[in-house]
Amino acid sequence: MLSVEQCSSEITAKFKASLVSGETLIDLTGGMGVDVAYMSKNFKKTFYFEQNADLLNVTKYNFEQLGIENISFMEGNSVEYLSDANPSKATASEFNQTQYSWIYLDPHRRDDLGSKVVRLQDCEPNTLSIKELLFKYTNNILLKASPMLDIDLATLDLKNVLQVYVIAVENEVKEVLFHISNIRLDDSQTAYSLTSTNEVIINAVNLTKQNSTSLSFTKSEEKNASIIVGTPKQYLYEPNAAIMKSGGFRYIAQHFDLQKIAPHSHLYTSKELIENFHGRIFKIVAVCKLNKKEISKHLSENKANITIRNFPLTVQQIRDKLKLSDGGSEYLFATTDAQNQKIVIVCKKI
Repeated sequence: MLSVEQCSSEITAKFKASLVSGETLIDLTGGMGVDVAYMSKNFKKTFYFEQNADLLNVTKYNFEQLGIENISFMEGNSVEYLSDANPSKATASEFNQTQYSWIYLDPHRRDDLGSKVVRLQDCEPNTLSIKELLFKYTNNILLKASPMLDIDLATLDLKNVLQVYVIAVENEVKEVLFHISNIRLDDSQTAYSLTSTNEVIINAVNLTKQNSTSLSFTKSEEKNASIIVGTPKQYLYEPNAAIMKSGGFRYIAQHFDLQKIAPHSHLYTSKELIENFHGRIFKIVAVCKLNKKEISKHLSENKANITIRNFPLTVQQIRDKLKLSDGGSEYLFATTDAQNQKIVIVCKKI
């Protein structure tokens, strides 16, 4: 069932709720209602739209049991309803104003044949085609999209993006959020130069039960970040999945004062330990060639955890070549250094 497949987790729903607030909220694609259950707490009134009557009734019953009372349930196609602009069609008489604080939507990401889709124009509803309609009702749209979406292309297509949130949970990217706005700074300039991606703020967020992190930057900050390329030193750093997806490869090196092992490796190193780094941290034991005898000297048993970054072999090919099983306390990072040499960095996780 698609509504279950795309249903947000509690931790991501709570994060989305932290981004929105105001008088009124419309959820165009209600589904199981996890997101709107949390977001509605920040609004005086919320309107939930759902085309599937059975799903709507289940969600309505669940909300009644949870004591959520500020939501009006609207059965039908939300886009068709908004296109009409006739409040007499409402099944809830409160839906009679023209401006709302926020509109939220999580478009269906399956085509007519049941195959997964990623691009915004392939989802239902198509945000690109209804954006101007939605701006008749609000200045702020929060769009949830596939974690596989090309962020740069989507930002260019949408044009009115203020912020992008790449959301990972326990180092696995789960969703990408776009704050789309029609607010103007003055009569001549739209906020953040909306015809360009340069000033869009990108937020790489990794949510965990213990210690959530967020790193924010713009494309221009990423492009202009100064980096130093250096050989592996005492510590090795691997950015979390949200940063990898967001493309902040230069910015993170500058932000944490790290050296990059190679321009395209996306692995970082330092002499001193940077404890607050957003990702995994390792103590470097040795730097070797891809040679079983050389590497085995640094392993406590005949197994290791293997990661590749800019390396011509797959993890399985390396495992077969070194005759190692998976697991253990040692980590091998196979990469290419700044001198274009193929190396294996033997580490222990901190």
